[in-house]
Amino acid sequence: MIKKYVKKPVIIEAIQWTGDNQRELEHWIGKGVYFDKAFLDVPAVAKVPCIATLEGYMEITLGDYIIKGVHGEFYPCKPDIFMETYEEVEG
Repeated sequence: MIKKYVKKPVIIEAIQWTGDNQRELEHWIGKGVYFDKAFLDVPAVAKVPCIATLEGYMEITLGDYIIKGVHGEFYPCKPDIFMETYEEVEG
């Protein structure tokens, strides 16, 4: 029998990558954010910010939201998906 389910409401923390908030991301994420992909043996021209996720390193592009999950993990989310999925709460 097929049943229907609704997603439980979960409050998350997130920061949008603006290109100007590198220090804020570094402070919030800590050692899990990289702004130089040299550690991945990628050519210097391809320097794109990356974050460590449960699935490995993921690139973040301008406008992406970085979400802190319920277990303290971080992962990127495209702006359109973020806006469809989350709404800001007070406090």
